[in-house]
Amino acid sequence: MTAPLPLALSCGDPAGIGGEIAAAAWRALGAEAPFALIGDADWAAGFGVPVARIDAIEDAAAAAQSALPVLHRPFPAPVTPGIPAPANAAAVIASIEDAVALTRAGRAAGVVTLPINKKALKDGAGFAHPGHTEFLAHLDGATRAVMLLMGPAMKVVPVTIHIALADVPRALTAELLTATARIVHAALIRDFAIARPRIAVAGLNPHAGEGGVMGHEEIDLIAPAIARLREDGLTLTGPLPADTMFHPAARAKWDAALCMYHDQALIPIKTLDFDRGVNTTLGLSFVRTSPDHGTAYDIAGKGLASALSLIEAIRAARDMAACRAAFDAAAR
Repeated sequence: MTAPLPLALSCGDPAGIGGEIAAAAWRALGAEAPFALIGDADWAAGFGVPVARIDAIEDAAAAAQSALPVLHRPFPAPVTPGIPAPANAAAVIASIEDAVALTRAGRAAGVVTLPINKKALKDGAGFAHPGHTEFLAHLDGATRAVMLLMGPAMKVVPVTIHIALADVPRALTAELLTATARIVHAALIRDFAIARPRIAVAGLNPHAGEGGVMGHEEIDLIAPAIARLREDGLTLTGPLPADTMFHPAARAKWDAALCMYHDQALIPIKTLDFDRGVNTTLGLSFVRTSPDHGTAYDIAGKGLASALSLIEAIRAARDMAACRAAFDAAAR
């Protein structure tokens, strides 16, 4: 039986907590979910674990038995915890590109990304993308990428993401909602082995508009989009009042929830299990996950960072890749 491929872990911002949580994740997982960290091996060696410089990602599984496997890519500038160095921006971007290239070439099972600082990347290398999700879609040639956040209690998807709340009604379109729902439906089947996904759809307004008293987006846009998707065989409920969707009895009725804006999705998942949330990108040709937090400069280098979210992200990428491989094999 062929051993599963290792995961490719991009280095993130070297001045953040990425290196220390990568070391902690290897310490916790070892060869259970092997990965290769793509970054400076001397930097990685500063986090209190043995480091194995490997020349090819295929060597990661064997190396992970006794050390943190690192595909050495030197950083041009010194790293000071908590202080971003734009001079390292090109190396950070190249780490992401390498992780994607290895995965698209079939040499890695999936991509796990450590947190970046978009301003440092822009200042140092002219990074022109709003964030990881958009950059990964660009590298993959994907027409649309969808953010799914998951934890032990739920999976949620913000249909609109990093925009001002005042801009949400204008950005929310029937085309965006239906395209997002289709991507989520397909991913739940292929990457999570849910044969008949049940998707709950939140309303935009309080009480889901309460019949038009508190807004008309539910009547004019969301409900008709749901009806069209149901005609195509998708199982959707809604539009639902967001304040009653996330208690345990309600969550038992759906596999993922589509939320209309960022905080509507992220507040419940982060409230229920802040440390174990995982960010996943759907709609790509490869599996990608990341811890659901940022660079945490304020605690970088102090030994305070929790690796739980990264550990869950690594396990999730491993499991999603296995589900996808099994689904694709059955479809051939």
